[in-house]
Amino acid sequence: MTRLKLWLAKASVALLFFTGIVQAATPQQLEAMNASGMMPPTSQMPLTQPNVVNPSQAQQYTQQPRDGILLPGETGVNQLLPVPEEGLPPPYGANLFAGGYETERFDGLNDDYLIAPGDKISIWIWGAVNQGEVVTVDNQGNIFIQNIGPVKVANVKASQINRYVTEQISRVYKRDVNIYVNLLNATPVAIYVTGNVVRPGQYAGMASDSPLFFLKRAGGIDSERGSYRSIEVLRGGKVIAEFDLYEFLLNGVLPKVNFKDNDVILVKRQKATVVVSGAVRYPFRFEFKDDSASGTELAHYARPLAKVSHVGIAGARKDGPFSVYLPYKDFENYQLRDGDRLLFNDDLHAQVFDVQIQGSYLGPSYFAVKRNTRLHDLLAHIEVDPNLADFSNVYIQRKSVAEKQKEMIEQSLQRLERSVFTAPVSSDGEARIRAEEASMVLEFTKRARLIEPLGRVVVADQGNVANILLEQGDVVWIPSKTDLIHIGGEVMMPQAVVANPEATIEDYVAWAGGYTERANYEQIMVIHPNGMVDTNAKGPLQPGDQILVLPRVDVKVMQTVKDITQIIYQIAIAANVAIN
Repeated sequence: MTRLKLWLAKASVALLFFTGIVQAATPQQLEAMNASGMMPPTSQMPLTQPNVVNPSQAQQYTQQPRDGILLPGETGVNQLLPVPEEGLPPPYGANLFAGGYETERFDGLNDDYLIAPGDKISIWIWGAVNQGEVVTVDNQGNIFIQNIGPVKVANVKASQINRYVTEQISRVYKRDVNIYVNLLNATPVAIYVTGNVVRPGQYAGMASDSPLFFLKRAGGIDSERGSYRSIEVLRGGKVIAEFDLYEFLLNGVLPKVNFKDNDVILVKRQKATVVVSGAVRYPFRFEFKDDSASGTELAHYARPLAKVSHVGIAGARKDGPFSVYLPYKDFENYQLRDGDRLLFNDDLHAQVFDVQIQGSYLGPSYFAVKRNTRLHDLLAHIEVDPNLADFSNVYIQRKSVAEKQKEMIEQSLQRLERSVFTAPVSSDGEARIRAEEASMVLEFTKRARLIEPLGRVVVADQGNVANILLEQGDVVWIPSKTDLIHIGGEVMMPQAVVANPEATIEDYVAWAGGYTERANYEQIMVIHPNGMVDTNAKGPLQPGDQILVLPRVDVKVMQTVKDITQIIYQIAIAANVAIN
């Protein structure tokens, strides 16, 4: 009889193994298996049945890479994604996808992993009841435990599954029962990677894999069109996470996402980029989060060397191509835009100047020239339309001249104020006149100090252009050819009139409505296109001339006519403005 019982126990155990039916083993069956040598001691018993997928086998969907070998009918990535411009450095962060870390897998289990359909969970019960089984989470998110029934485990964290299932079992087995629950393996998920990546498509991975894993499987970000700074994870059409790979490279910040089937990783379009070269630690292409960025923001990523003193910038703006050469302190506040190219230089004694072109010209509006460059050397490189540009009346606006003009005007204003405020008075009537005069002078000087001189340097006369040395910040003006003469200042209707070779200054003033009551008929200035000022113009005017009628100072009220007149002249010459 004992042999019969032993044989039946062996048969039942064999049936369990061969049919793959998982159920609780009775103590008698466990004792019979131990006695027959059919199974190892309980402490060595595996937790999976032969027909259950082994955790190590669950990761075998990762295939060996083909190392660029194309199958028949496939097209190479280089043909599908042409490079828009040759010779550019790689984008900052491109080395993220240079390694083979997609083959460095782990089992996909972590504390924050959310249980999903298809996951395998082992359950062991011992004490008053002995039961062990491996269950699979069904499509409804439930596991079915023998003698317990269905238990909802979907979206429970892996770190909480033992406590959660134990609580459910304890509702049936209330005492003298020990319970241990463990997540064996996670179910692979299928994720879509799209947008500006090398190989958009659907890729398999674990729910706990990082976004970098899926991006690497898709060939990485398209370095010419994809953004390293704007990547989104979509679920059901809604953004559940977004991240910036610059933050990951600099600070190690990367969002933790538990992926689900049909999630989408979307790499947005590349934003504004600049190319950096020269004395920096990171000579790459850098991408901005917005349309522009300051020099300080770029320096945070490019890391210029300590010896850098100047930065050269070349690019394009709305008014055309340009190039500038800035001291590093000025560069920090400079606004960079898409397509700019930067050269960081350790030019402690600047040998390059930044010169701007204005007026009628073709081509770039900024030039970076050597220190000893003269005007003729620069003009030889400026393309103009001879039918539109008045090349014989070129002039220069220079910062140092404008500063000197501002200083001279300020000295004259101070001299005027001293003469008014320190003048002696001999009677009450004269004191009242002085007070009224001082009030008017203060109003005049306040407005005069707001005028900014142009710093105009006359370099052309009768078609001859002086070959002077250029300075940092010079603005070279090439006037446009015109048929007009401008009339302004103390006239009734300031306007432009077509030049008439037979007309005089009085004719042009009459065509502008005549003089105002405050006009000084004896102080009429003619400013020529080359910047030269004529206070006693005679003969016919030339197209492009400007007539400026100065105001008259009332001799009856003001006692400082000479000083006021001098200041009016200075302002008119320095800024082409007639101030009352």
